[in-house]
Amino acid sequence: MSNKELSLQTDETWSHVLRVLPPDVQARVQALPLDIRLRIEELRFRVGQPVQVCGLGLNGFLHAKAGLTDTVDASCLVTEDHISRVLQAATQASLYAVEDELRRGFVTMPGGHRVGVAGRAVLTDAGTIRTIRSIHAVNIRIAREHIGISQSIHPYVVHPESGRPLNVLLISPPQCGKTTMLRDMVRAYSEGQVTGVRRGLKVTVVDERSEIAGSVAGVPQFHLGPRTDVLDACPKAEGMLMAIRSLSPDVVATDEIGRDEDSTAILDATHAGVSVLATAHAHTVDEWRKRPAMASLFAAHAFDRYVVLSRRRGPGTVEQVLDARGMPLGRIRVQADGRVPDA
Repeated sequence: MSNKELSLQTDETWSHVLRVLPPDVQARVQALPLDIRLRIEELRFRVGQPVQVCGLGLNGFLHAKAGLTDTVDASCLVTEDHISRVLQAATQASLYAVEDELRRGFVTMPGGHRVGVAGRAVLTDAGTIRTIRSIHAVNIRIAREHIGISQSIHPYVVHPESGRPLNVLLISPPQCGKTTMLRDMVRAYSEGQVTGVRRGLKVTVVDERSEIAGSVAGVPQFHLGPRTDVLDACPKAEGMLMAIRSLSPDVVATDEIGRDEDSTAILDATHAGVSVLATAHAHTVDEWRKRPAMASLFAAHAFDRYVVLSRRRGPGTVEQVLDARGMPLGRIRVQADGRVPDA
């Protein structure tokens, strides 16, 4: 990819992020070298501290001279006004409108970027979190689209005889490329580009946090293919059942399963002849299946394949591909870039 193409890709990725940055921070970010901007995954604001820049090989602070440093620059400290500006822009000046999202600790921006918040939890009479107030820190997590990143695992996620897509769970800790991999699998299924699948498939994305499709006013901002429907901001369990009843999908895709209702909905989908593509937070399959709500899924062999990811060679590094019993599929070779070569 040429520098011009990289620059255009970066500008497209950053267009929504730049809009929520305070002017002084925006100027410093835009002045960073292209190779640094391409690697940024998080911008972290904490009152009284400099803006932290995290990413592949990055863990420094924004400097007044538009660079990165390991030391604190007293002239670049985050103020309450910085936090307020980010929240006002990210929520379109209405914290009340996104109160349900804030209860879960984040707000999803157009483009699929997520703004995590830290502050004082306000509880209901029942002791559950109602919302977050007195916010003193925000973390902007930058979503990126990587067309073709899933191609190397295609041979492992399709039934070799029928060509039917298998039920697949992508597993990793945070920031290891689960959502990016899922997003590209959705696109590939929809466009008929998955090895072994004889046609394009109807896919329904249940996008509870608006992170997979990055929808704006209901319109996906990422490339999900011509046969994909999106249920934006819809709870996972309810959305999967809605999709089965009304959208006749071949594949239902959703992100970060973990609750009892998610488990029930996934079992209902697989029993209805619909393939499921999902992600979950864990380091290993064993760690994932020990979660109370997930044990029943593992015991029922609800997923035919588990793909374990890491960021050892960058987000999306494939560590293992396992079968329904959690056993490795033969010897899965991993290339130097962390991809799995075609079988």
